[in-house]
Amino acid sequence: MMFWGGDGSMGGWWYVLMVVSFVLFWGVIITAVVLFARSVGPGGRRYEGGAPGHGFAEDLLAERFARGEIDENEYTARLAALRRGRGSPR
Repeated sequence: MMFWGGDGSMGGWWYVLMVVSFVLFWGVIITAVVLFARSVGPGGRRYEGGAPGHGFAEDLLAERFARGEIDENEYTARLAALRRGRGSPR
């Protein structure tokens, strides 16, 4: 009595189980690879040394200046204040 089918065939449910397990297996593998690549690769906005968050703050300030929300004097004053707070001028 091979494969519990009596006639040697695996039957329809075994094929369904194999297909589902195959899809789940590769889904887990692909998800793991994508999550690993996202954690290792470059992503979003990151700061370049110094205290965390200052690179992000400088980027936001530059975006506001580029959109015209603040003028050049305000931009340079705020940028200087951010860099003084970090303790290392660029």
